[in-house]
Amino acid sequence: MSVEMPVGAVGGLAPGERKLAFVGGRSVVLFNVEGTIHAIDNACPHNGASLASGQLDGNLLRCPAHGLRFDLTTGCMPGVAGLCLTKFAVRAVEGRLVVMVDEAAPVEPRP
Repeated sequence: MSVEMPVGAVGGLAPGERKLAFVGGRSVVLFNVEGTIHAIDNACPHNGASLASGQLDGNLLRCPAHGLRFDLTTGCMPGVAGLCLTKFAVRAVEGRLVVMVDEAAPVEPRP
């Protein structure tokens, strides 16, 4: 079952900013990295720690719990196979950012 939820205005998240939203009962964090919006599950795949307050350096997000780094463009740890974030599709609809969460099959990171 897919859930689409508007989470704010298209221009409401400036480059370098982040926003926590709840979509379909899931905690999702949106990041604007140089004008591109990335939406991820707010849980580190290592131990479930919240990623909302993680340090962002360009495309790299550092988990505040153990320091693991994830590339928001791919969703995966640089140089490490297998450990990836759950990414969600984000699109603009009538001036609003809409996040799609598919409970059965989250959007897979792009290679």
